[in-house]
Amino acid sequence: MASILTNASAMSALQTLRSISSDMSTTQDRISTGMRVGAAKDNAAYWSIATTMRSDKGAISAAQDALGLGAAKVDTAYAGMDAAIKVVTEIKSKLVTATEQGVDKAKVQEELNQLNLQLASVANGASFNGENWLVGTAGAKTVVSGFVRDTAGVKVTTASYTTAPPARVACWQTPSRSTLRRPQTLPPT
Repeated sequence: MASILTNASAMSALQTLRSISSDMSTTQDRISTGMRVGAAKDNAAYWSIATTMRSDKGAISAAQDALGLGAAKVDTAYAGMDAAIKVVTEIKSKLVTATEQGVDKAKVQEELNQLNLQLASVANGASFNGENWLVGTAGAKTVVSGFVRDTAGVKVTTASYTTAPPARVACWQTPSRSTLRRPQTLPPT
C-alpha cells in the first residue's frame, strides 16, 4: 500500500481540498459581514474607502435629520406668514368698507378687533420646536443646508436668516365721533 506522503495523487487532492477550504472560509466571511473587503488585509485601498463611506453614512444621516428640522422651521414660518398676509388683506378690505357712507363703523371696528386677535393668534401659533420666527427676538436664525466632503474634510453647511424685530399690529379704534383712527398703544398679544 502506498503512503499518503509519497503518493502524488493524494498530495494533489489534499492541496485542492486545502485551497477549497480556504476559498470557502473567505466566502463565508464575506457572506457573514456583507462586505467584499472585511479587513485592511483583504485590500487596503478599498478598505480605507469603505471605512470612510461608512463614517460618512452616519454623518449624512444626521445631516438629513437636521435638514428635515430646518425645513420644518422654515415651512412653519412660511405658513404663518401666508396666513398673516390673508388676515391683513381682510383687514385692508374692512378698512376700505369703513370709509363708505352709511356703514356701521362700530361693527367694522368689532370685526377689525377680531381680525387683530386672529392675526396675533396666527403669529403666536407659528412655532416649531419652541422656536417662533414671527414673534420673539430679532436676530440671525440658522438651519442646516447641506453636507460637504472635500479634500479638506467633512463639513456641514448652514444657511442664516435674519428676522426683523417683532412688529405689533395695530387695530383701528373708533373714537366718540365715529371716525376710524390708529391707536396710540397696542393691546398685549
